[in-house]
Amino acid sequence: MNWGMKNRLSRIIKPASGRCVMLAVDHGYFQGPTTGLTDIGKTVEPLLQYADALMITRGAVRNWIDPAAEIPIILRVSGGQSILKELSNEIITTNIDDAIRINASAITCSVYIGGEYEKQTIDNLSKLVDEGEKYGIPVLAVTAVGKEMVRDARYLGLASRICVEIGAHIVKTYYTENFEKVVAACGNVPVVIAGGKKLPEKEALQMTYNAVSDGATGVDMGRNIFQSDSPVGMIQAVRAIVHEGKSLDEAYEIYEQEKE
Repeated sequence: MNWGMKNRLSRIIKPASGRCVMLAVDHGYFQGPTTGLTDIGKTVEPLLQYADALMITRGAVRNWIDPAAEIPIILRVSGGQSILKELSNEIITTNIDDAIRINASAITCSVYIGGEYEKQTIDNLSKLVDEGEKYGIPVLAVTAVGKEMVRDARYLGLASRICVEIGAHIVKTYYTENFEKVVAACGNVPVVIAGGKKLPEKEALQMTYNAVSDGATGVDMGRNIFQSDSPVGMIQAVRAIVHEGKSLDEAYEIYEQEKE
């Protein structure tokens, strides 16, 4: 791994803890102005100081994020469909030149293993890895799961391992029972969990605690933070688990105190 690649990864995965808290706000690329992201700037501004990286599209970063913000950008570069269509039919929507202009610390796309357009999305990842390696920009692969897929360790281990084999530098996947097997399938490649749909705050924190305990490098959480009744309290609580090793009860107390 070249110096530039290592440097960009170190902005996202903090060397002091070896872990990361990513804030995902890229949902609009297929969901439009979803709850909590109508005004991304208003939602994100109070959270940036607690996030290690921001996962976002190029249009959103240019429209709503202050260029002076000291936050590493994980640039979503895939898309091409909405929730009204078949989600696995993705293309690469942003070229590497624009990622460099934005000063992205990483680029990301979704891979739909078992989906109708599985081969196409694997090809997307392969091309991104080639471009990323050329310019020293790490690639985060998202194991997107279709409605018919079972989110168990066997499937997620398969999907995650394929992303690693294609060359992804970070894998984002879902937490499940026996998650340590998913982490093991990825070897030395860091694994972060997706927050998924909005959960009660204590459940989301329990998932975070379990994932880190099972070997996850951190989280890439969106709705469970920005749709919380206390987004700042929630990201502080998640951060306490990921970076400080706090227990579930200690983290939940941080959330409740900030909420009050």
